[in-house]
Amino acid sequence: MKKILITGGTGFIGRHCLPLFVEKGYEVHVVSFSKNDFSFPGVHWYQVNLLNSEEAESLVSAVGATHLLHLAWYTEHKKYWTALENHDWVRASFDLVKAFRTSGGKRAVIAGTCAEYDWSQGRCNEDITALSPATLYGACRNELRQKIEAFSKETGLSSAWARIFFVYGPAEHPNRLVSSVIASLLKGNPIPCSDGNQKRDFLYVEDVASAFVALMESDFCGAINIGSGVSVSIKDLINTIADKIGRPDLVQLGKLPVNTAEPELLIADVKKIKEKTGWSAGYSLNQGLDKTIQWWRDCLKKGDSD
Repeated sequence: MKKILITGGTGFIGRHCLPLFVEKGYEVHVVSFSKNDFSFPGVHWYQVNLLNSEEAESLVSAVGATHLLHLAWYTEHKKYWTALENHDWVRASFDLVKAFRTSGGKRAVIAGTCAEYDWSQGRCNEDITALSPATLYGACRNELRQKIEAFSKETGLSSAWARIFFVYGPAEHPNRLVSSVIASLLKGNPIPCSDGNQKRDFLYVEDVASAFVALMESDFCGAINIGSGVSVSIKDLINTIADKIGRPDLVQLGKLPVNTAEPELLIADVKKIKEKTGWSAGYSLNQGLDKTIQWWRDCLKKGDSD
């Protein structure tokens, strides 16, 4: 039986991966830093501090996984771009992969980020677009990728590096764009924003999860994008959400200044992941937004009843 160890399995993306791996017949082992109310039947849970190398190595040795999905990282909203903890996660993540291989692990998929790219290029292709991170977060992710690629070549580990673009969906951090807009509009609060002309690549979280499963099941090695391959302007995204909720009157386009440091366009070239894994997105933007809005309605209703 295929046995997988998933780090960050209680996180935004990780929790959506669990049922998919169970359905694929994996014996699923999930590590979390702290106790978490979230659970999934048939999954083995471990509370381990991955920044402690001894704890991490003991866990990896005890589980004896054949596959590794490494999603865990420092993700405190806004702070993660410049946090020194990024350096700690480079070390801890590389130690984890080394321990996994030493324990007989065969296949590893590690989460990267579109922040590794030179964002001035707009459309990001794995083989063409320059890697020039503008943030510490992106630089540390790219550093880890280089280490793992070299280690994999030396040891024969089958590994893939997944660069994630802009994810949205249920259980997303409430201060991120899509979730904050939905929650504010449902509460009847105005949405002040810039002109919203920037275009981004948004992908529903369940599609991101299915992409990770498809990548794990493939034999592809190297860096690969996970995105929709379609760009949408921020203003169109916000207006679509507002129309669905029935509160377009609350959207205040042009209320805030434009952040000139942000690129006008950022979109994934997804040709490679489609060709190498056969993956394709299962949700349109409209479908994903509908599911996310309903999730927030349910959450707010539950909160009111409490």
